Amino acid sequence: MILESELYDYRYPVKGCYVWRPYGMKLRRLVESYIRKLLEDSGHGEVLFPVFIPHEFFSKEAEHFRNFENEVFWVTKGLHGEERLILRPTSETAIMPMFRLWIRDHTDLPLKVYQIVSVFRAETKTTHPMIRLREISMFKEAHTAHATRDDAERQVREAVEMYRKFFDYLCIPYLVSMRPDWDKFPGAVYTIAFDTIMPDGKTLQIGTVHYLGENFSRVFDVKFLTQDGKIEYVHTTSYGISERVIATLLAVHGDDRGLCIPPHVAPIQAVIIPIMYKDVKERALQEARKILEDLRQASIRAVVDDREDKTPGWKYYYWELKGVPVRIEIGPRDIEEKKITLVRRDTFEKYEASRDELVDALLYLFSEIEKNLREEAWRFLNSRLKLASRVDEAHKLVEEGNIVEVPWCGKNECGLKIQERANSDVLGTPLDKEISGIVTDLRCPVCGERANTLLRLANRY
Repeated sequence: MILESELYDYRYPVKGCYVWRPYGMKLRRLVESYIRKLLEDSGHGEVLFPVFIPHEFFSKEAEHFRNFENEVFWVTKGLHGEERLILRPTSETAIMPMFRLWIRDHTDLPLKVYQIVSVFRAETKTTHPMIRLREISMFKEAHTAHATRDDAERQVREAVEMYRKFFDYLCIPYLVSMRPDWDKFPGAVYTIAFDTIMPDGKTLQIGTVHYLGENFSRVFDVKFLTQDGKIEYVHTTSYGISERVIATLLAVHGDDRGLCIPPHVAPIQAVIIPIMYKDVKERALQEARKILEDLRQASIRAVVDDREDKTPGWKYYYWELKGVPVRIEIGPRDIEEKKITLVRRDTFEKYEASRDELVDALLYLFSEIEKNLREEAWRFLNSRLKLASRVDEAHKLVEEGNIVEVPWCGKNECGLKIQERANSDVLGTPLDKEISGIVTDLRCPVCGERANTLLRLANRY
């Protein structure tokens, strides 16, 4: 689908590295523009850090280094005896030394920055386009520094809400979970993750938010002067997304005919196809070009397919493959009656609209398409969310392509045993709904104690 739609090419001769084609880059830029808006509106400034990180910096935070050590690419030539360098797998250890230079006293806080860059992971597992990569080329990472834990955790909550808005905008369903201690970001106090479910029943982590506490600021000596004259360490957070959101967008909404892209982020929102019979060919082309101009005046991204060597049916399938939300057909009867035929990509329903009301009709269809895509995606996720009181039952449900919530007492040793016995991956515990009433009468399947939360299990990428 991604190859035939000319969106992305996975034939580049380096494992885990892929090529974004022009159509795919337009989609990326539209997605990026919205996350940029959310970040800029909430006071984040854009930065651009070098791709190289000195080994000295990277190895300072012990837990962080230990967990990433086997995933980094080392620069092994061209140094002439200088400090060894790595290609950034993530940027906490690159940004903190600069925070140390930029932060002096409480008036410098909070400090909030972000960048959208490439990061590199020496991935040895099977790679997947946009999902598991060696070069993650659309890595949006935000980093913030705060005077107090309360303010940093307020930023964590703000980041979670920002990501909710972002995924809602893309019509992507999600679960928000607190990662367990054994599966949090290396060096974090705690990690909150967004996961979604793909059509094959596996889950995909599509966003993470980390409260880092003073773990990195102590290592890199990032301090500030408080209002009452004390010297204290800053509290930091970080949160990120990648092109996995594009993979999810395509997989969740796509179908057997190809892509199905929500109008907000569709590179082409409407395609105009004149039915060019010989006797009305010129009139159809003229009308198509007038419509194109009207749509562009209304800031609707549109094109005219005026190729004469392709049949209308061939064009329909071509633009369906590319996921264009609405097709506009102009035939002889449409021209005579001053009407337009509109076809939705998501349901393939046909509508007629007055020529004079075309823009309003299109905007209405765009909103209806997004509503339908969002509802269908959430319906699928909710249909795959199950509750199981026994580990063997949980394992069976996970193997059938579900996300399973199991009662859990909250002790790490029990959680690890649940994960092991269910032979599944752990997503974490729910953040996005009240669970106290649900678990009141449930017990941990390992120790038998009363459960105080639910542990989410799934097979994940």
